Amino acid sequence: MPAIPAAQHQTAAAILALHEAREAAEAPRQYLGASVIGHPCARYLWLSLRLTHREQFSGRMLRLFERGRREEAFFIDDLRAIGVEVHELAPDGQQFRVEAHGGHFAGHLDGCARGLPAAPVTWHVLEFQTHNTKSFRELAAKGVQEAKPMHWAQMQVYMALTGMDRAMYLAVCKDDDSLHSERVALDKEAARRLLERAERIIFADAPPQRLSTDPSWWQCKLCRMHEQCHGTAAPRPTCRSCAHVTPERDAT
Repeated sequence: MPAIPAAQHQTAAAILALHEAREAAEAPRQYLGASVIGHPCARYLWLSLRLTHREQFSGRMLRLFERGRREEAFFIDDLRAIGVEVHELAPDGQQFRVEAHGGHFAGHLDGCARGLPAAPVTWHVLEFQTHNTKSFRELAAKGVQEAKPMHWAQMQVYMALTGMDRAMYLAVCKDDDSLHSERVALDKEAARRLLERAERIIFADAPPQRLSTDPSWWQCKLCRMHEQCHGTAAPRPTCRSCAHVTPERDAT
């Protein structure tokens, strides 16, 4: 019996193409996300909000993102199994949404919880993340604020906008299933600065300053906005990238 040609990989290719097609059909996010407000470059955030570029991820990367989202359900099941009260959805059946600046700035919580072993009566914002081994080891050694400042900033915004003053950061290493849990306290001053930063970026008439004026700076070289920021690439033609666009306070 002749062998099945292994080099074709048609099934795997079809699965990856499916994820790429789904991603291409999704509408881009219409607000500045709390998950990125801790990004070091304000110009990057300004360009992102105006949809000047849309990154095309491979099917493999999209499946990796989806695997991270599926991990949220495992975390919720585990928390409930140890007696924690968890709410992952709002009364309308959607994720809890927080917003500011007329809705131009927003985010969606992984959930909220009460009854955690370390603080049984305190409500916590829940933030779930997956890491590879290198990233996880850094997190375990340094803590979330130093190792993952964008995740820390995201939790600060969520706490400030929900009225909770504690967050629980739960992380898993994708390579060996090691767990890291860390309680994070609200830093009111840091949260205020982050919300003010979002407001400045959203309503700025012109792009903020670059993180670096040197196009070869390592953070700039790795940035998906590099060619538009330091080079000559034109922005994607959308209403948001028009020179005459004006964000209004009612989110229009």
